[in-house]
Amino acid sequence: MNTPDSTGQYHPQDIQNNKVMAVLAYIGILVLVPLFAAKESPFARFHTNQGLVLLIVDVIGIVLNYVLGAIFFAISWKLLFLTTIISLVIWLGLLAFSVIGIVNAASGKAKQLPLIGKITLLK
Repeated sequence: MNTPDSTGQYHPQDIQNNKVMAVLAYIGILVLVPLFAAKESPFARFHTNQGLVLLIVDVIGIVLNYVLGAIFFAISWKLLFLTTIISLVIWLGLLAFSVIGIVNAASGKAKQLPLIGKITLLK
């Protein structure tokens, strides 16, 4: 997917110095490391925002999975297979978003993630 690229807005030295922090932003709860350790870096902040949105979507997915599982189980235990398929699709999508973010961060690019990249939580 072709998403907006704002790499030109960031200083090359900032990008070079904060690639590792940017990568950490896409590894689940490790998003807290750049959130607190690299708050002065605009490049790391961009990726921290993307990673934080991804983590929140992940948590929403977990809650949704449990709710759907309970509903489907209440109807029939045989429907739990459907919950498994839905969960697999969601988790594979989120894993793909994490990989895209990690590749972009490691490459020194500031590209938004597909679908959720426009959401801004951090300034």
